[in-house]
Amino acid sequence: MTPPARTHRKCFAGLATDRRVLLTGLAAALALAPGAPALAAAPRDPGAEQFVQVQGARLVSILADRSRGQAQRISAFRAAVDEVADVPRITRFVLGKYARTITPAQMQRFAPVFRDYAQDVYQRQLADFRGRTLTVTGSVVRKPGDVVVATRIAGDDGNPPGEVSWRVLGAGAQWKVVDVEVSGVWLAITQQQDFVSTIDNHGGDVGALITQLEKQTQGPAAARDR
Repeated sequence: MTPPARTHRKCFAGLATDRRVLLTGLAAALALAPGAPALAAAPRDPGAEQFVQVQGARLVSILADRSRGQAQRISAFRAAVDEVADVPRITRFVLGKYARTITPAQMQRFAPVFRDYAQDVYQRQLADFRGRTLTVTGSVVRKPGDVVVATRIAGDDGNPPGEVSWRVLGAGAQWKVVDVEVSGVWLAITQQQDFVSTIDNHGGDVGALITQLEKQTQGPAAARDR
């Protein structure tokens, strides 16, 4: 299956191509390991793999369930994301250096609008694969409790499967997703770079980012629910 051409980075058209390529390479290097031999020899984490197998398959199956209407699928998917992902951690992470300076009032505005934005991104990215089954193909332990799990998503339409990696934090039966790699792009890392750049370009005004996200999440709502 051909990987999806669209990425959430289209929402920030001002991001330069060369910076995008550099960040993608850097993100992959930081998120995984400093070389292929090290990856091959790295230990796996069965607990993290089991978590992603169950919860990743759950997300894929919700999007593939044509017995529900589009609005129902999106609602169920977003509820599942709230359970599977560490949304508060991701919310602070994507603010980068501005997580230290954002005011409580600004965070009260930012948190819900980012939640809607991120859920929309994840829904679009996974739905573009049109997959029905998810299979874990391996994992890399970056450090205890911090694991990248590789998966393959396949459909029944004859297209080759797509590859998606999930970074999860936790231990035992308690794991949470903190980032997802689709088409070579780690979504939360790229969101952080885009968001910090947007705030920088507005003189450090976090409110400018919040206003931009509010427009993006409100504008396409009708299209997403069709």
